[in-house]
Amino acid sequence: MDRKPPKGLFITGNNTAVGKTHVSGLIARSLTAQGLRVGVYKPAASGLIELDGQWVSEDVQTLWQSSGKIWDRSRICPQTFHAPLAPHLSARAEGKELDRVLLRRGLDYWNELASSGQCDMILVEGAGGLMSPMSDEDYVADLALEFGFPLLVVAANRLGVINETLQTLITAKAYRQGLSVAGIVLNDLSPELDDVSRASNWAELASRCDVSILAHVGYQAEQFAAEVDWLSLAGAGTR
Repeated sequence: MDRKPPKGLFITGNNTAVGKTHVSGLIARSLTAQGLRVGVYKPAASGLIELDGQWVSEDVQTLWQSSGKIWDRSRICPQTFHAPLAPHLSARAEGKELDRVLLRRGLDYWNELASSGQCDMILVEGAGGLMSPMSDEDYVADLALEFGFPLLVVAANRLGVINETLQTLITAKAYRQGLSVAGIVLNDLSPELDDVSRASNWAELASRCDVSILAHVGYQAEQFAAEVDWLSLAGAGTR
């Protein structure tokens, strides 16, 4: 049987808490609605909440639900920690150590499913931005580079988005061998309209970025306003 190289996107943010998980969930739901099986992987998550007597990651719950509730949540995120800190610091606060090997090996399960035709596409969600630490030695950018999927940059639609997004794109281009970028999703974090920059941020970004703005997500929107061909934007991983 011919084994297809896994296709996927690596979803990062132009900062922390910009709505990466919400956008990842929208993409997963969009693809699932088309009859595709979407693998979802988050190498590590911190900041757990108590739900029905269990400690869970809201991000993992969202990814699990959005991808059809068909995957084992321990495969979606093999390492979860309580404190809302960088994963390695959150682990240490519990007297544990983050497993750097597992950060990478956790993707092998999804690559195997994709290569054998049991999964059509993989969405990997990072933690924070590209230079957010994942361990004492690793940044999110290191995992993105090793996994090989194009970046999808989620940018918070607020004052400062131009600087933050351009810095993210510069980092992607300059980091080690460089990271390819599939595009940008502009995301509203608030229903408030008092930030007048929100009306002009799309046009300003479009005129200054060398990658496309693929979508604008309204506050807590349940779907994209316009259809995006996410599968065509996905690239083959290198692991």
